[in-house]
Amino acid sequence: MALNRSEIHLRDIGNTLRKYQRVAAIFFLSVFGLVLVGTFAATPYYEGAARVMIEKVEGESLGGSSSGRGIDPEFYQTQYQLIRSRAVVGRVINLLDLERNYDAYHEAALKRQSWLQASWRLLKNGVGSLRQKTIGLAESGGDPPPADDNKRREFIIEEIRSHMTVRPVEGTRLVDIVYLSPNPQLASLVANTTARAYIEETLELKMEATRRNLEWMSKKAESEAEKLKKSEQALQAYMRANNIVTLEDRLTVTPETLSEINLQLLRAETRRKELEILSAKVGRAGSNYQNVEAVAAVSADPALQAIRAQIVETEKNIMELSNKYGSRHPLMVKAQGDLSVLERKKRQEIDRITRSIRNEYELALSNERTLRGKLSSTKSEAFNLNEKFIQYGALKRVVDTNRQLYDALMLRLKEQSITEEKQPVSLWLVEQAVPPKVPAKPWKKANLLIGMVVGLFGAVGLAFLLDYLDNTIKEPEQAEAALGLPILGVVSRRHKHQHGPEEAVLRDPLSPFAESYRGLRTAIFLSFADRPPKRILFTSSGAGEGKSTTAVNLAMVLAQSEKRVLLVDGDLRKPRLHQIFKVNNSKGLSTYLAGATDGHILCHTNIPNLSVIPAGPIPPNPSELLISSRLGMLLDSVGQEFDVIICDSPPVLPVSDARLLSSLFDGVILVALAGKTSYDIAQRSIKMLRDINARLLGVVINSLEIEKTSYYHHSYYHYYEGDKKNKKATGQPEAT
Repeated sequence: MALNRSEIHLRDIGNTLRKYQRVAAIFFLSVFGLVLVGTFAATPYYEGAARVMIEKVEGESLGGSSSGRGIDPEFYQTQYQLIRSRAVVGRVINLLDLERNYDAYHEAALKRQSWLQASWRLLKNGVGSLRQKTIGLAESGGDPPPADDNKRREFIIEEIRSHMTVRPVEGTRLVDIVYLSPNPQLASLVANTTARAYIEETLELKMEATRRNLEWMSKKAESEAEKLKKSEQALQAYMRANNIVTLEDRLTVTPETLSEINLQLLRAETRRKELEILSAKVGRAGSNYQNVEAVAAVSADPALQAIRAQIVETEKNIMELSNKYGSRHPLMVKAQGDLSVLERKKRQEIDRITRSIRNEYELALSNERTLRGKLSSTKSEAFNLNEKFIQYGALKRVVDTNRQLYDALMLRLKEQSITEEKQPVSLWLVEQAVPPKVPAKPWKKANLLIGMVVGLFGAVGLAFLLDYLDNTIKEPEQAEAALGLPILGVVSRRHKHQHGPEEAVLRDPLSPFAESYRGLRTAIFLSFADRPPKRILFTSSGAGEGKSTTAVNLAMVLAQSEKRVLLVDGDLRKPRLHQIFKVNNSKGLSTYLAGATDGHILCHTNIPNLSVIPAGPIPPNPSELLISSRLGMLLDSVGQEFDVIICDSPPVLPVSDARLLSSLFDGVILVALAGKTSYDIAQRSIKMLRDINARLLGVVINSLEIEKTSYYHHSYYHYYEGDKKNKKATGQPEAT
């Protein structure tokens, strides 16, 4: 199955390319032609390349140490830009005297050009002059640009810079200075001279920079010496005013004091919170001694526990005495009195414990406040000490910074004065440029290959783009899958030299066009062999899609197969059948449905077994006539005389006539025009017919270019037609 899918995919690609082969060929030839003309018409440029080696001279200190030598990408990129700078190019112009000799080199280059290159140059110059005049009129009021020496020099500088490149040799310190020019001698001269100009420019830049550095550092050293002196004086004055000697000792003691006070405050705050909670519990108990006694801190008091033990013993004694004596017995009275005394002592003890808790809470609160005040005063003292020490540190850092900067400036000043004559960059000319014999640009073979590849892929892409944008019905297989209906037949497009569409079946019965309708006849009656349709309605989505032609030709091939066929012109808006068969249209279907004619609307044609009912005069209300019951009676009456009744109806989308007629026919065939009817329109038509429960037999694709599709049997038709023409040319008899 995978093999089959691959074959189908490749075949679809071939069909798409074959369909748009003319557009693809034009695109390919246009692209390749432009590349071809542009390549051979372009001015040849010769490449002069001078190879040099660039090394960075590392700076050395007075102690003899130097930084490690390695590859510095930023340094080399800077040198590459410096080689192409305006200053270096200006030196090249001065060394070669190009302001005077440039025209001579240019004229020598023009003599080497071919006629095609010269013509292309003249064309570009003409377009450039026109554009320059247009821009000049827009920018300077129409005055031409001045042609003085400054403009000339600027032009030469920009010309050299635009054609100069610096190419580093990968993995080495070698660099190629490359210059492209139409003149090979000028190309080599500019490349060699640029190396020399670059050395001179770097030396001059180094000397100028060194001179400016020495001047700046001298002035800066004097300024920093004065700053150092003032900062040292300010530090000494501050130390005397704030007794800085004892300040450091106090700074070490104060943090320890703060830490101890913080710890004491934390403990006091914890104790205060505990007593505050206990005092609140006692306060909530109020004068209820039982509730107060239930508080854990109160009940845990040793004195209260002793009294409670005595009370328990006394109550036990009373219980024992009550079993022996009455309540008024002296022993009972004495025991009751002892119990009252103990209860009173318990309440007094509870009051004492409660007062003690409140006193402890007030004492803890006072202690916490005292510690907070002490902490605040200690923090203030620490802040004052820190501010003084911060100011001292700031003044000391200023002194240290000024001293370091002054020392560094003095050291750098001495080093710069010693090393000012050293060259910053070492450059050696490894290979001199020689006048090239073969132009480096354009790359003809590469350009032509690129043109072929771009043209080929562009042509293929354009073909697939056009095919993607084309949403019309083309391929029978795709149409069948998209519409959900069988493709009953495909009618090939007629050629200009063939007969009219309604005459081809009679006059050229062996043509592919005529054979398409025989295939349609076979598809209709073999596909529905169990219940072949007797009444067939032909319609289309829109006008001009060939439904009338399809209905007429199918009727003809059915008549040729010895079937009695009736062709009804159901298009009461734009009838055509009376014109095709040359019959009288003064009366017909419209007059019958309107009741103006009772019968005799049937017309015989010169084709055996084929009769026609013309549309008749165009009525003002076609839809109202078609819903008349007389049409059904007419079809029932003539149905006994004919084997097949074919009706040509109006399109589905513009009017409702086809939907009205579909209920009276056994099947409806939708005709779609290849390359015009879109899938969306066809699907809308099918939906409208299905909504009224019309029996859709299938679709006929009309006017299809079979040569550009994968329709399986078109090669046989072409073979047959070619064989037929060969027999006519040789005088051989044709098979019948």
